[in-house]
Amino acid sequence: MDLHTVEAYRHARTRDDLRLAPGESLVAGGTWFFSEPQVDTTGIVDLTTMDWPHIEELPDAGLRIAATCPIAEIATLTPHPAWRAHPLFAQCVNALLASFKIWNLATVGGNICRSFAAASMVSLTAGLDAVAEIWCPDGTDRRVAVADLVTGNGTNALGRGEVLRAVDIPGSSMRAHTAFGKIALAQLGRSGAVLTGRRDEDGTTVIGITAATARPRLLRFAGVPAATELRDRVLALDGYYTDPLGSADWRRGVSAVLAEEIRTELADEVGR
Repeated sequence: MDLHTVEAYRHARTRDDLRLAPGESLVAGGTWFFSEPQVDTTGIVDLTTMDWPHIEELPDAGLRIAATCPIAEIATLTPHPAWRAHPLFAQCVNALLASFKIWNLATVGGNICRSFAAASMVSLTAGLDAVAEIWCPDGTDRRVAVADLVTGNGTNALGRGEVLRAVDIPGSSMRAHTAFGKIALAQLGRSGAVLTGRRDEDGTTVIGITAATARPRLLRFAGVPAATELRDRVLALDGYYTDPLGSADWRRGVSAVLAEEIRTELADEVGR
């Protein structure tokens, strides 16, 4: 896409460089940004030149993912011996309808900040209770759960000039047993529902629902829930929506089916 309104392009190398002038927009991989007109943008600030380490191990086997980390690196992440949640990374990457060329350009942070309901990096990070570190224009930082950062289909709680620096996944989530479910109306269509499941070492079970709902929804249980309890909770959620890729009722129904498949898989793990 030719962006005929853009008159300037600059590389950010320090935090001060991230302060936006009127008309400037922050760009990382740019796979969405360059796909359609951006009539309000007159300047681009390139985040990739900040040279943030893409992947960092945190204490207690946690994981930090830089906002500028290409999605392709998530798919091929070398597993730490304690990371039982490792399979979920490739599963969520494959839920993103994109070619390998897009995977190598699109970034984890860009996918989260665009905040589409079917954003696969939202599915991954929200389901693992990741926390976003946000740099504010006044030099302060704030932290917010990814599940709360995304407020709707294409909307989030980022203010003008705020920058997603990284997402931090706690070690307890990385050590959890996980399960995954996805459905789309077409074989190569955008996800209509993406569900993640996680059973932590203390027995806590978390079911994450994305793509089917306008914003991420997390259901928490003290242990693996009974089938009826889980189904009732899934069906009672609000936020299921209708678009050309599926009706709200269909999304609600398939979410209940996928949630039961995940519940069964996690329950089987308990018995092993």
